Amino acid sequence: MGKAGGAGKAGGNVGVDPVWAEYYRDEMDAAWLYRALARSESDATRRSIFERLATVEDAHVQRWRALFAAHGGSVPAHAPSLRTRALAWTARWFGSSAVLPIIVRQESREVGSYLRLARRARHGSTHETAMAIATESAEHAQDLSDSMGREGEPWHITLGAGYLRSVVYGFNDGLTANFGLVAGVIGADVGPNLVIVTGVAGALADALSMGSSGYLAAKSQAEVAARQVAIEQEELRLMPDLEEKELALILEAKGLAPARARESAKAMMRDPQRALATKVQEELGIQPPAVTPLADGVVTGSATAVGAGIPLLPFLLADASTAIWVSLTISMLAHFGIGAARSIFTGRSVWASGRDMFLVGFGVAAAGYLIGGLLMA
Repeated sequence: MGKAGGAGKAGGNVGVDPVWAEYYRDEMDAAWLYRALARSESDATRRSIFERLATVEDAHVQRWRALFAAHGGSVPAHAPSLRTRALAWTARWFGSSAVLPIIVRQESREVGSYLRLARRARHGSTHETAMAIATESAEHAQDLSDSMGREGEPWHITLGAGYLRSVVYGFNDGLTANFGLVAGVIGADVGPNLVIVTGVAGALADALSMGSSGYLAAKSQAEVAARQVAIEQEELRLMPDLEEKELALILEAKGLAPARARESAKAMMRDPQRALATKVQEELGIQPPAVTPLADGVVTGSATAVGAGIPLLPFLLADASTAIWVSLTISMLAHFGIGAARSIFTGRSVWASGRDMFLVGFGVAAAGYLIGGLLMA
């Protein structure tokens, strides 16, 4: 699994790299989490995967203990991190599908982390340990991705499908926020005209806010990615020998024999663009953006406006007494539908995701209604 926190020091350990304690604790966390997932998993196939992964993580732990012993160091103390416990708790109550996408990303990032460790070590027991764990982490990510029904290598899978993701999350925000706002105004027992004015103002404000936030977030992400690619390109130019060795390590971790990996890396280095593309995808995990920042902002803002209009629409078409119940009904149905749509990205079941969003929508509306009533009391 990926890094869970800052590097811990194995106090007083001579010849032991301080970052080893961090890797060791991560592997202990991973073994603990996979066993927790296995205990709470009802699907026999997925439970078997978790049990097997826990066994492999135990082997990783033993590799690190052997390294500590070989270098005269003591094994650091360990207790499962709060984040690991939170993932286990989430899986127990909401199913493993709720956390699998997170774990897959962690395992995928771990491949790059161990490859970098192997590159720094260059040879010896640390290099061998890092390479072995990098290879097994890649297999873990693939197994977990397969268990979610996803095809392809998980480090080539992005969280979201471009416009679809922007539509789903924008619609969700607009619906929930404006539903709570409209419910609050209704709770204040004001005239239907004020409900409409407040709802329209809330919809416009939320759409503009979400649209601008989507644009700025996508733009910032693109800028960070461009900077990382530029650094990697400069490293390829200034340190071709080291970069060729790292390419070989990446290919070896993906299953190529060492000699074949070195030959392929040498061939890649003769085409700098191909070498850069491989390093960017496999080490940095950067994929070309599915949508431009401007398009992301426009789509997110528009979807937010549409979602925000749902609880408001009945007040434009019917009298207030009827509109209240129609608004409640269609808004709750929409909450269930958008929750089900979110399962595309979370890996959870349609029913569980829809149910949870239904409860969130109902809770927001109830809170808004009560607050509106208290303010006018």
